[in-house]
Amino acid sequence: MTWLITGGAGYIGAHVVRAMTEAGEHAVVYDDLSTGVAGRVPGDVPLVVGSVLDGELLSRTLADHAISGVIHLAGKKQVGESVERPLYYYRQNIEGLRVLLDAVVEAGVRAFVFSSSASVYGMPDVELVTEETPCLPMSPYGETKLAGEWLVRATGRTHGLSTASLRYFNVAGAASPELADTGVFNLVPMVFEKLTQNAAPRVFGADYPTPDGTCVRDYIHVADLAEAHVAAARVLAAEHGKDLTLNIGRGEGVSVREMIDEIASVTGYDRAPEVTERRAGDPPRVVAAADRAATELGWKARHDVRDMITSAWEGWPLR
Repeated sequence: MTWLITGGAGYIGAHVVRAMTEAGEHAVVYDDLSTGVAGRVPGDVPLVVGSVLDGELLSRTLADHAISGVIHLAGKKQVGESVERPLYYYRQNIEGLRVLLDAVVEAGVRAFVFSSSASVYGMPDVELVTEETPCLPMSPYGETKLAGEWLVRATGRTHGLSTASLRYFNVAGAASPELADTGVFNLVPMVFEKLTQNAAPRVFGADYPTPDGTCVRDYIHVADLAEAHVAAARVLAAEHGKDLTLNIGRGEGVSVREMIDEIASVTGYDRAPEVTERRAGDPPRVVAAADRAATELGWKARHDVRDMITSAWEGWPLR
């Protein structure tokens, strides 16, 4: 099969492209390069520069490259920005997905993997989040991911696509330094930035009902996440009519304070964090139940938190 990977020049997307090609799958990248970097795409992988809102270009790309499956990672993903620009997020993430699915159905593509997010759950009050935990997203970003799942599932059922929606938990790390996350939006690079500026990393609230008072999250190495995409793609290719919704995490909770301590251990920078007020909408604990992915995909995360931090640090440009 040949897979179109939208957003394949981004941080996660580039890892998925590498994992797919190393597994012997053929890949084509489609990316508007608004946040992606063309240099992340291997030289032997075709790169089509364009928007998922461009239905004509999508249709031409699917035909020209004889695409038989799609992994859709393109989209906007900043929670705060989504609150400020909800119409923009719905246009990019929902209308873009609709345009893509139109082209996919017309081209007769039979497998579709959708990049979703644990943000669909909102603020779950449970020890482990299962795929049956009620979805109550708290931002336009989370809403677009949940609505995207609905759209993918409905299209699959009506038009005979095998589909999988993968709900990512907190992604970190790098498979190699050149693929590292250099955007300062997630905890690990945010702490790196502060430490390398000789500033104290910030902790948003230390009065949560958790063992050390800081939020607890489930962190997943981006290389493990990429391998989950390979496994999902192969299951969809092999089994017609699949309809999967899966958590992609490790099933282990790590607090913000524990992460900062581990980062200090890896980097050698040891600044006491500055505790500030809670951010609105931050739940105390969000940790995945990841057993369904193991059952359905034969996949399980292999890397621990120290692997994530060490590999991310090796690719940090300001170290």
